[in-house]
Amino acid sequence: MVSVLKNIQNIRAASRLMVRELGFMNQNLAATDYPPSAVHSMLEIETHGSLTAAQLVQILGLEKSSVSRMLAKLVEAGELKESPSAEDARTKQLSLTGKGTETVHSINTYADERVSAALGQLDPFTQEVLSRGLSSYASALKACRENIEGKVRNSFKIVTGYHAGMIGRITEMHGGYYAREHNFGHFFEGKVAAGLADFSGRLDKPCNQIWLAMVNERIVGSVAIDGEDLGNNEAHLRWFILDDGCRGSGLGRRLIAEAMKFCDEQRFTSVQLWTFNKLTVARRLYESFGFELSKEWDGDQWGSTITEQQFTRKVI
Repeated sequence: MVSVLKNIQNIRAASRLMVRELGFMNQNLAATDYPPSAVHSMLEIETHGSLTAAQLVQILGLEKSSVSRMLAKLVEAGELKESPSAEDARTKQLSLTGKGTETVHSINTYADERVSAALGQLDPFTQEVLSRGLSSYASALKACRENIEGKVRNSFKIVTGYHAGMIGRITEMHGGYYAREHNFGHFFEGKVAAGLADFSGRLDKPCNQIWLAMVNERIVGSVAIDGEDLGNNEAHLRWFILDDGCRGSGLGRRLIAEAMKFCDEQRFTSVQLWTFNKLTVARRLYESFGFELSKEWDGDQWGSTITEQQFTRKVI
């Protein structure tokens, strides 16, 4: 037990020293003007030839919106270029530009020189042991992350009906995400809160339901079906949102699946939802459940002028 604890302490101390010596505490990395996430993104894109933003999210283990903003800056800086995927034209493949290739070459030259200089302080046998040991340790760390992510995915539970704090939590998730990503303000947040408050008072009706994704009793996702506000036996899909750390986990698909099952059981003639044209990932999810774009117009119902969209799913 003593040797295990000593190994843990030694590895942690060495890891902290490596982080400092390799420059990860700085605002930029590897003699570039870019932060570590951008440098790693360009290196991974060079390795794979091209990648999508979703693939980089998985590789880097970062939150999707952070990766999206970082990639947009690299495209704007001329380091990366976007092209439609051969498999799905709605998905963008990211690859290095000529400028990006030069930048990555500089990064690799800088890194190779640093590693070479450090290895020069060691004898050949220690160099080999170090190389094998670091590779094994890095692989073990990756396996642990994937195992933890799998446990988190399995820890989700989906519940229905009103839960204390629901109105505030769903409003918080909407307000934070849409302010950060689309500059929505207090008007939008207030509208979400007011609509949820009204809907919560109507959850006793069998045509209305809400699904909440929970992790350790904390709400991390939601979707609702309002079966009476549109009339004509049409359902209204509302308040579909996921916490930042849950995107890409498959949780959104599980929530929508529950909502569509409910709609089929209630025998609504159709399901309607209102969104806008910037939410391309959500649109692909809706379309996979049979929703089709039925209307599009410039409107301001959420407090700013945007291209609003209405999607319709006919219930068979």
